[in-house]
Amino acid sequence: MLISDIDRKHIEGKYHGADYDPFNRFIYHGYAYDETTGLSDEEIKAGVAALAESLEGEDHAVAKSKMFEYVLENTRIDINEHDYFVGIYTWDRVLWKHTIGKWIYEAADKVADELGDRKRDDFSRAGYAWSSLDFDHNVPDWDAIASLGIVGLIERIDASYKSLCDSGNLTQKQDNYYHAMRRELCAVLSLIKRLYSYSLTKDFEKIELIRESLKCISEGAPGTTLDMLQLAYIFFMVTESTDLIQVRSLGHGLDDMLYPFYKRDIESGRFTREQIKSFIAYFFIQFHAIGNYWGQPFYLGGSTVEGDTRVNEMSYILLDVYRELEIYNPKIQIKVSPSTPRDFLDKALDMIISGRTSIVFCNDETIIKAIMNSGGTREQGVYADIKGCYEYAYRTGRSGISTNVINALKSVVLVFSNGVDPTTGLKIGIDTGDVSEMASFDEFKAAYYAQLDHLLSELQRSIGTFEKYSAEVSPAIMHSSTYSGCAEKLCDMNDGGIPSVADNWVAGFASVVDSLMAVYELVFEKQTVTLGVLGEALRNDWEGYENLRLRALGCTHKFGRGDKLADECARELHEHISDFVHAIRRERGRSIYFIHSARGYIELGRQTEATPDGRRAGEEMSKNVSPVIGMDTKGVTALIRSATSLDLSLADSGACLDCMLHPTAVQGEGGRDILFSVLDTYMKRGGASIHFNIFDADMLREAQKHPEKYEGLQVRVCGWNTLWNNMSREEQEAYIKRAEAIAQ
Repeated sequence: MLISDIDRKHIEGKYHGADYDPFNRFIYHGYAYDETTGLSDEEIKAGVAALAESLEGEDHAVAKSKMFEYVLENTRIDINEHDYFVGIYTWDRVLWKHTIGKWIYEAADKVADELGDRKRDDFSRAGYAWSSLDFDHNVPDWDAIASLGIVGLIERIDASYKSLCDSGNLTQKQDNYYHAMRRELCAVLSLIKRLYSYSLTKDFEKIELIRESLKCISEGAPGTTLDMLQLAYIFFMVTESTDLIQVRSLGHGLDDMLYPFYKRDIESGRFTREQIKSFIAYFFIQFHAIGNYWGQPFYLGGSTVEGDTRVNEMSYILLDVYRELEIYNPKIQIKVSPSTPRDFLDKALDMIISGRTSIVFCNDETIIKAIMNSGGTREQGVYADIKGCYEYAYRTGRSGISTNVINALKSVVLVFSNGVDPTTGLKIGIDTGDVSEMASFDEFKAAYYAQLDHLLSELQRSIGTFEKYSAEVSPAIMHSSTYSGCAEKLCDMNDGGIPSVADNWVAGFASVVDSLMAVYELVFEKQTVTLGVLGEALRNDWEGYENLRLRALGCTHKFGRGDKLADECARELHEHISDFVHAIRRERGRSIYFIHSARGYIELGRQTEATPDGRRAGEEMSKNVSPVIGMDTKGVTALIRSATSLDLSLADSGACLDCMLHPTAVQGEGGRDILFSVLDTYMKRGGASIHFNIFDADMLREAQKHPEKYEGLQVRVCGWNTLWNNMSREEQEAYIKRAEAIAQ
């Protein structure tokens, strides 16, 4: 057994109780910590508030670092017999109120004054887009953390500081940022030393290994697998919970990061394979227990510049441990290349067939092309990170500075309303004329693109102005300290330390295609209805037009069926958005494009009126590069044909296909080969990312009626997994509807 039942149960109560909100996971506590080791929540919050008040007007990086230091000096700590990993009690983001939560509104006011409007707020209120600075989609330089440790990171910035001082080139801004970085790194080092001292007061079976690990990482770089896991966990905790920047991948490939330590441990006899598997199990359970709704990602596999696989023995161990634990968080991304061993993929596919669906497969060759399309080298593409849900990015070479989640379907609504949002009455769009007077499909389509371009332009105008305040709103001090460019220049990653990227996520992609195709088919191809009457039906949310809605739902030209006209429309939309986004020039980086929805397909869908594809007001839209729910009725081959009719390397942050299969398609002898064939076909046709749900509609109906029998039923949602019983009835119905469609 990799982890005892009593230890697992104890760790599962480390961060919160069983009844908690995963969207607000930070606000909870689990079991009690030793009160003599630090302050209570109330005392910490009061101390931070008083400190923040005294720092009013201070350089933001300096102020944040002093608050960070205060929390780490005063948080309670824990080391106990049930865990190899330490406990840090204050993990509920107490700095937010006094830093990002305050400074972002100050910056937003500056932006509004500069632009003379609050279009960004209007877009959000009307459901056209969510637009904000990005604190959630970056990956630290794990190679630097692994090779230098906290001590080495401090020594590196000290050397840069001395060099700049000696040359007489040090600016006040650099001086401030150096002291902020040094203060935070030293605070982490002091925390580790405090934990080591606390370990000396303990006496139980695991303590010697824990003590040795803490001593090692308090003095230098990690030496063993356990050292590396302990340091990765501590870095994750202090960065996400106190420095307020999410860590969106555990390693530059968790297998790559751990393998050298594993190899040394085995060759030296320091640890056995089973011991290391146990350490990994305890490590994984931390993230399972934290319970981030979006999941904590790590990736495996990939290839070298020469084309050889990077899958190693650790890659297999990580999958084995994950499967044995029967968890769905953290979540796994697998880089698939032509050299990826078949037995490794089979191991992952077996997990999916058995219901362990928290795995996404990402096409290494498409990633390389996407990175090269954005100006990178082939080597940068080969060693690109996968982060977040399944997006890819330069390794340590670019930071995510902002995110626009764009509701592309709303621009269809604006054509029918001549630029006025029907619900709020805001003039969101532009005048494109009376829809009833449009004489051709090309005229209607041109109006759609005009509305979409206006939306994209206004978003770029506002977010581009906002971006210059990113380092002021949330200095990313811990992340920046790991990047060599930031360490050399003594500046924040979002203030010139490294180039930045502004991410543009497109939600409702297939819904747009199906809506445009419905206009084409109903109004111009079959002349079933006029644009004026169709517009009236939409304004009435199809009430009184039920037969017309059925015809809209039954249109032939739907994305996901391999239909040539629909796929051509999708290609045009894809290339149009790609050209528009990539034409945007920024002072410190580039705009990139991502066909991804997160929960936008639900939340933005709730703010979207009825659309020509037969969708009612408030219903969810399509997500990712997947079809509208219930429209992929021609089988998985047609589904893949539609998705790969697009050049998905133009989506330089990714595009994922949600593939649902009936259990009978993959069960029994040969079932795994069928699933491999689907995966292999998608990859060879230039797909980007793909994940799977294996569902039977009858079983899902049974799970609705008897949830107590299906407590472990996992669902792949968008870029993460959740439990069936944790989904709303509305979300469950959408999965049942799609399961019914694929069974036809």
